[in-house]
Amino acid sequence: MKTFSILLFFILTSCSNSSTETKEAPISGDKSVLEQEIKATLTEMWDAIEKGDADRYSDYIHPHFTQFGEMDSVLRVGKEAEVNAIREFVSRAKDIHTEMIDPRVTINGNTAWVIYYWSDAGINRGKPFASRGKSTRIFVRENNKWLCIHGHYTLLPVQPN
Repeated sequence: MKTFSILLFFILTSCSNSSTETKEAPISGDKSVLEQEIKATLTEMWDAIEKGDADRYSDYIHPHFTQFGEMDSVLRVGKEAEVNAIREFVSRAKDIHTEMIDPRVTINGNTAWVIYYWSDAGINRGKPFASRGKSTRIFVRENNKWLCIHGHYTLLPVQPN
């Protein structure tokens, strides 16, 4: 019976959550300041892309990042996959610029999401491009920093001139 009890103890303790992620106390503070932090994080992510700096971009991406891109048929999973895709994009694109339109931020503890419209433009493979769409980005706060853990982007139709 003693052997069974010891074995049961080890099984139960090995099944406990052994996550190495830093747990933080729920965030408190001025809601508008926190909202600005999240919008600024997203703007910094875009600035890194505009400057062709995939390494800086990676500083804002959570290790468990997932994404439904505007033209992706499958879910992109993982920080490495996301950063590699951005690295490939900035290697062939230039003069990229993205604008956030009508952002709305919701904060729930250490998780936040921002919904917004975007418009962007630049040159990709020598040809001008422009798009507009709507997006949801989800952020988590770890080690006093907001990290993007999920993105979902939908293209909107091109408006006639």
